Amino acid sequence: MQASRKTITFAILHMSVAFSVVYLLTGSWALGGAIALIEPAINTVAYFVHEKLWERFGTRGKLPMESLGA
Repeated sequence: MQASRKTITFAILHMSVAFSVVYLLTGSWALGGAIALIEPAINTVAYFVHEKLWERFGTRGKLPMESLGA
């Protein structure tokens, strides 16, 4: 239950930020609202695809921590 609440509150935050940025740049409530709905939805799909690709290809070519200067 906690994870779903966290997801919902993050979605609200994401939509609020998207709306605010677009509204401040354009002064349009309609454009701000449209982008606040569309951008998070597309971003969610992109994140899902990213995770699937990372699972498939992300472990290839890993460098040891020493070579990163850590």
